[in-house]
Amino acid sequence: MNTYERIKELAKLKKISIRQLEINFGYSNGYIGSWKRQTPNSVELARLADYFDVSVDYLLGRTDNPSISNEDSNKSMAKQVMMRMNTNGLTEEDLEDIEKEMETFFKWRLEQIRQEREQGGK
Repeated sequence: MNTYERIKELAKLKKISIRQLEINFGYSNGYIGSWKRQTPNSVELARLADYFDVSVDYLLGRTDNPSISNEDSNKSMAKQVMMRMNTNGLTEEDLEDIEKEMETFFKWRLEQIRQEREQGGK
């Protein structure tokens, strides 16, 4: 199943047409349909993954699991941040400690966001 087919399936589950999805996202008519032949850019994939509450890997067909666990997500975010850091002079133990601290932070922050959403929805 390609990216377009995944998005079409997810839209159907949300009871929204592809055209309505295009309108909601400010896309031109047929833009999502062009993904039958090509993969959308990372920004669009991320936006749609957030909208449908699925992983980008699911949209790309790299996994059949639509979502990733918070633990996996936290580790992934920590690794992405660490890749951008200047790690010169840090030992492997230092890097492991930093990764654990970032995972803890991401877990805490995600819980804060959920609580804020729950309070805002009341």
